Amino acid sequence: MQRIQKVDAATAPQKTKDIFAAVKAQMGIVPNLVATMAHAPAAVSGYLGLAGALGDGALDRKLREQIAVAVAGANACDYCASAHTLLGKNAGVAAGEIARNLSGASNDARTAAALAFAVKIVRERGHVSDSDLAAVRAAGYSDEEIVEIVAHVAMNVFTNYFNHIAGTEVDFPLVATQQAAA
Repeated sequence: MQRIQKVDAATAPQKTKDIFAAVKAQMGIVPNLVATMAHAPAAVSGYLGLAGALGDGALDRKLREQIAVAVAGANACDYCASAHTLLGKNAGVAAGEIARNLSGASNDARTAAALAFAVKIVRERGHVSDSDLAAVRAAGYSDEEIVEIVAHVAMNVFTNYFNHIAGTEVDFPLVATQQAAA
């Protein structure tokens, strides 16, 4: 049940309407996450700004979505698992691979290293070991890419926690995370 209601676009302040228009132009919809987070224009603008900046980063779209799915699995966030499963499929990630990503795994060794590192960041609250960092470097990730992995984890932890607190209604095909977080 939604505990923080969505902002009504019809009665929203102009700044919020502008945010909704920009999101709708880019995605074709205003997801419930954005409509709910819009109670705080600074928060939704910060989230969208970080997402936009990281979208122009070193990590490709597929890996960004795979990290989001893995983090959603680690945090048991059905909303983000559902949204990023769809976005991952749209980015070309096969359904079976996305299902593996939900538990932090991948058939691709390099991707598996990034996802294992992302899940480790979540589970250890950022206190990864030297060997964790060495493993992701050994898989071929540069310091730039590692920093972006950390940024993607942080951004997705924010949305995961927000959705837990708000009870955001899932407006994507539902992907349940209960088994992934166990």
